[in-house]
Formats: sequence, C-alpha cells, structure tokens
Amino acid sequence: MAPRANWKGYLKLSLVSCPVALFPAASTSERVSFHLIGGETHNRLKQQYVDSVTGDLVESGERMRGYEIAKNEYVPVTDEELGDVALESTHTIEIEQFVPRKQVDEVYFDSHYYIAPDDKVGEEAFAVIREAMRQRDVVGLARVVLFRRERILMIEPRGKGLMATTLRYDYEVRDEDAYFDEIGDTHVGKEMLDLANHIIDTKKGKFDPATFKDRYQDAVVDLIRAKRAGQPIAAPKPSRPSNVINLMEALRRSVDAETKGEAKAPARAASSTKRRAPAKRAESAKPAPKKTSTKAPAKGSSAKASAARKRKAG
Repeated sequence: MAPRANWKGYLKLSLVSCPVALFPAASTSERVSFHLIGGETHNRLKQQYVDSVTGDLVESGERMRGYEIAKNEYVPVTDEELGDVALESTHTIEIEQFVPRKQVDEVYFDSHYYIAPDDKVGEEAFAVIREAMRQRDVVGLARVVLFRRERILMIEPRGKGLMATTLRYDYEVRDEDAYFDEIGDTHVGKEMLDLANHIIDTKKGKFDPATFKDRYQDAVVDLIRAKRAGQPIAAPKPSRPSNVINLMEALRRSVDAETKGEAKAPARAASSTKRRAPAKRAESAKPAPKKTSTKAPAKGSSAKASAARKRKAG
C-alpha cells in the first residue's frame, strides 16, 4: 500500500514550479501503544469533554477553539475562519533563499519529510531544482502550512528526491547560555585526555541505525507475552554506575577493559591467518620440478634436517 501524503501542492523556484507531495520520513506506527482501561472491568475507557462551569457533556459537533484573552474569557474561532487564513504557503512551497548546509544549526531541526513529484509531467522541473542544489552544495529555505501552522522548511537533495526538514522558529529555541554559563573553565590534563582519546579510538565505528535496537520496546513486548501466557514476571535489577571517586583511576580501568577486549579479536585473527598462510604460499609459489611433501617434520627430527626441508618447500 502506497504511503499517504501529509500535504500536496507545488514546489516553486522563481518561475519554475512542479506539483509535489510531502510524506513523513519516519513513522511511529510500529511502536507498542496502550489503551486506557478500567482497573476492575478491564473495559476500554472513552474520553469525554465536559463544560468546566455547567458540568454538561459537550459533543464533538458543539466544540470549537478559543483563544484566552483573560481568565475564563475567550475569543472563539471556527475551523472555517482558520481555513480562510489563506497564505500562499498553504498550497505552495516557494524556495526563498539558498544557504550552505553547515550554516543551519541542528538545534532548530524538528521533523523530516520526503518530497516527491506528484505527477510525471512535473518530474523534469523537480529534477532541475534538485540537481541545481546538489551541484552548488546548498539547501533551500522555504515555508509551508502544515497542521494549521506555517513552518520553515530546509530542503536538500536526497537520492532521486528531496528531503524537507521543518525548522523551529528562533523564539522556540532556548538560549544555551542559560544552561552552560555556570559550567566552570576546567583544565583537562594531558594524561587524562590521552586516556579518554584512547577509549574513543577503541570504540570508533560507522553509524548503522540497524545496530541500535529499541530495548525498551522489546522488554515491553516480552512483558506482554509473559502476562498472556500466565508466566511470572521477573523484575529486572537496575544497574547503576558506581560513583567516580578518582577520575584518573576510572579512566585507566576503562582503558584496561577496552584494551583486553581489543586484544582478544586480533589474537583470534592472527591464529586464523596462521592456519591459512600455508595455503596462500602454495597458491603463489612456482610449480616445483618434483612433488614436495608439505608434512610437518616428524617428532624427534634434528633442527638441521627440519630447516632443509623448509627451504625445499619454500
């Protein structure tokens, strides 16, 4: 089943435009979700809205939005009135500016979407916009109305399509100084830094999201299965890191632990290489005029005879 678009409209660059569709790049549908149920009956509960003053139940057709201007005083706004606030970005993503990707601070990132052409006719214009951005190594900044809000979009080439990232507005991002100002100017000694760098080097790798499993979700699934089967639930013992008393000692122990783990793998690899080495030499060596036995020297042979046989085999 084809994914459903969150938004359809036009992607526009100056006088070039093409119909496009916006799809969410991530999904939460695979997450374990729960319903609220009654503690005694285990029947599913339903949510109802009640008038805070009269206590009367308010049905869905009677509900509307209101903006609070004073305590218990609201300006009512209907869905039709909100729909009439027609900005151009309601139906058009117009790229207003191009900037280098590294200039966009990731703290502003919100949600990711894929942009794809919505018909075959618009594919050429779509490809022109995509490849021009790719060649100049820039991202486009635009706006779009999503879920009744105008959002800033950062648009960048991704494979045969485009990826759009909604950006938070400046007023939504908290100033980091409020959190970092009280951190002291700590001097880090060379020895401690070298130890920490060694630990980092032993843990270096390549990012592969498939290697990170949702362990909490797996544990919840196991819990549900155990309860369905009527099995006892074993409460896991939480592991807590020990308090660091001596930072240098903790770093040294970490290095020792990482080095031991690192040493085991090369030892196995070296052993394996040693076993394969004779076969490699046999493949690369020139054919000998006589068939030479590659048997290891019999136990008790002299060192001289053994060395001679080795030279012959080589």
